[in-house]
Amino acid sequence: MTGGSGGKITHVGSRIRILIASPLGHVVAMPLESSFDDVTVEVAVDQDEFVRGIAGRVRFDVVAADLIWNRPTMEWTFDGLDAIDALRQADRLAPVLLATQGHSMERDHLEEARLRPEVSGVIAKSDGLMPLMNAIRTVALGQRLSVGESTGRRVAPLYELFVGRRGHTAGRLAGAIASGNATDTASLAVAAKVSPNTANKLTSHYLGPIITQRGEHDERLPMSQAAVYRWCGLHARYIVSWCRRHGHSDVLGTLPS
Repeated sequence: MTGGSGGKITHVGSRIRILIASPLGHVVAMPLESSFDDVTVEVAVDQDEFVRGIAGRVRFDVVAADLIWNRPTMEWTFDGLDAIDALRQADRLAPVLLATQGHSMERDHLEEARLRPEVSGVIAKSDGLMPLMNAIRTVALGQRLSVGESTGRRVAPLYELFVGRRGHTAGRLAGAIASGNATDTASLAVAAKVSPNTANKLTSHYLGPIITQRGEHDERLPMSQAAVYRWCGLHARYIVSWCRRHGHSDVLGTLPS
């Protein structure tokens, strides 16, 4: 690829292929098409369109996807991390640019995104159209952008803590709670498909230590079941996403609408 006249990019040898994965993708598709020479811009506004758009197709040069999809139902069923996994499953991996809304509910997703090698950059939607187009231009040229490294004390991402046998059990317990599929120890054991003894260790062995390690509990107070349930609610979108993407959808009940 080389820089073209008039601020356009010319892709030497073949057309640039860009996939915009967002409910509002058509808003940026036309400006992108006018900004690039020899470009193909495709838009996926939901999960089905995204899967169809990558299955058995030529790989894209860049995939620009919303980190959290701005549709009430899709917030609980599909996100930018799902999009990355779908690219991998279809054997169509491409550089991914994630667009954020700036909400606190995106924090857990961002913590994982920073660790994913497929992510070539993160950009805030609030920056406007031109920075987004410039970011797509940069990633299409094979370069990387900042992935939004946090400043100050590093908090261990849930992506790193939900690993191994104990981590996956913790994730299953958290998923049953976050999705509203468990309200007490008995229902938690049933929903997470664990023994009552395991469910009883929610605070002492599984989620309690994770919450403490992340500095999200006042150590002057005892770690209670109520505190764990509140924590699961605060991190619900990511916990549900993690369960969905790691083969634990069976623990999820009726999700919020």
